[in-house]
Amino acid sequence: MNSVPARTEALQQPSAAGSARACPLWLIRLFPFLRWWHRVNPQTLRADLIAGLTGAIVVLPQGVAFASIAGMPPEYGLYAGIVPAIVAALWGSSWHLVSGPTTAASIVVFSSLSVFAEPATAEYVSLALTLTLMVGALQITMGVARLGTLINYISHSVVVGFTAGAALLIASNQIKHFFGIDMPRGLHLHETLNYLALHLQEIDPYVVGVGAVTLLSGLVVKQRWPRIPYMIAAMVIGSLAGVAFSRWGSTAPGQIATVGALPSGLPPLSAPRFDLETIKDLAPAALAVTLFALTEAVSIARSLAARAHQRLDGNQEFIGQGLSNIAGSFFSGYVATGSFNRSGLNFQAGAKTPLAAVFAGTLLAGVIVLVAPLAAYLPNAAMAAILFLVAWGLIDFHHIRQIIRTSRQETAVLAVTFFSTLFLELEFAILTGVLLSLALYINRTSRPRLLPRVPNPMTPKRNFVTDSSLPECPQLKLARLDGSLFFGAVNHVAESLARITDETPQQRHVAISATGINFIDLAGAELLAQEARQRRAAGGGLYLIRLKPEVRSVLERGGYLDEIGRENIFPGKTATISTVVDKLDPDICRNCSRRIFRECSARPGADDSNQG
Repeated sequence: MNSVPARTEALQQPSAAGSARACPLWLIRLFPFLRWWHRVNPQTLRADLIAGLTGAIVVLPQGVAFASIAGMPPEYGLYAGIVPAIVAALWGSSWHLVSGPTTAASIVVFSSLSVFAEPATAEYVSLALTLTLMVGALQITMGVARLGTLINYISHSVVVGFTAGAALLIASNQIKHFFGIDMPRGLHLHETLNYLALHLQEIDPYVVGVGAVTLLSGLVVKQRWPRIPYMIAAMVIGSLAGVAFSRWGSTAPGQIATVGALPSGLPPLSAPRFDLETIKDLAPAALAVTLFALTEAVSIARSLAARAHQRLDGNQEFIGQGLSNIAGSFFSGYVATGSFNRSGLNFQAGAKTPLAAVFAGTLLAGVIVLVAPLAAYLPNAAMAAILFLVAWGLIDFHHIRQIIRTSRQETAVLAVTFFSTLFLELEFAILTGVLLSLALYINRTSRPRLLPRVPNPMTPKRNFVTDSSLPECPQLKLARLDGSLFFGAVNHVAESLARITDETPQQRHVAISATGINFIDLAGAELLAQEARQRRAAGGGLYLIRLKPEVRSVLERGGYLDEIGRENIFPGKTATISTVVDKLDPDICRNCSRRIFRECSARPGADDSNQG
């Protein structure tokens, strides 16, 4: 288990971190919430309770909708937001991630299971519970195998672009509720906007009024009374507006659609199947769902962690997600993963610790029992307005501007991920951004620069610099290799060395400053040995300066150090030049009118006024 998050928290809470470190390591591994428990105080409890209550209210209509998408009975969407959310919060790593049912995961579950059983039947539910158990087991296995480092390949630009794109998708999915228009399910953003433009005459002004009142009230409360939980206030005001418009403002009372009364009751115990035939049938689907669910959860967790200045432990996050699904499979929950809607809402509502998600799951259980019938008074338009606020808060305008100003390549990654999120499936959008980031990284690392280095006569110590206006020694090329020498970079480095021979054939001696070579593989070692042989045959030589111990060890074990020549490995530039100068052609040095190295004057017969 990575201890970096604990160290990060220790920096933020120095007095309390000591108490966390006082716990035995085995206890922290069993109960990882001990890492952040010291951050809990009355202030954070209040903030987390408010955020949890907000999240519990929001998940009511969403859970029912997600269950319908997954082909499950509606109450299973609520059950998936109780136990899995609590377990993932306590055994995960993120401070703000809220797990539960999601649109994308529900779609994947439906497409995976509908070929085996009729949706909403007992057989289908049983398969869904088994699939959830298998997904949880695979997630834990990946976490224990320390595959959580895979999140390091999701660059910050990918996260920012994905979050911004997902925010627009959240908003676009609520357009039909905000304007009171019946739209086909599954439309992309451009299709939703086009449908809205073609059906403007169907907009219900009373529904829009409810949405607008909710939206404006949320903005006003947030701006003027920041201590009041603006989302809950906006929901209450929106519900009152819905009741008022339905009774007195509309010619057709009750036409403003509401969430509707929800089923009440705590999640019952359930039993997944354990027969080998079912496990064999569901294995491919379990693997696909596992990879997607982890990608979705970790992407959301990482995006929120960047906003909260938190460092994630990817392995622990994998384990937390796995435990949440295993627990959910025994408490009538289907596949749960990180939710953009509820995680973003949790962050925007001011959650301070994972207790907010614990409160959300616990309060949801209470809400289902006590308050579920009141959901009949919550207009869909009011819920849409709340999610508009959430979506706006998820777009990180500051970092978007920063990325655009800083790097063209990162801007390309941001743009590709953003538009892929809008027009492709979510899992493909993330994969596209990650693959592009890796491609750009590989392109950079496979093209290490071989920079010429020359002494600067204008400085007292004649420091070595890269300056094309300064003269070079006509026989000795001194260069610095900035980058590791592995199979992907060998061709580029070989071309750079060959260019020296083509452009300055008299520079048969090449000395490479190896301080930038952090890693070398077999192909890189072969290149150095081959280059050394060729230059010796041409009457020159290859010299390596300040090899790192790891690089020298590889050359030593492979016998390449002897091929290069142990006498050609130097601890610094001074020792290199002092040795190589004696090997230079004295006739060329005698006729050289440029003063390059101080060591040239020490050669027998050298003229102080004519040194090379």
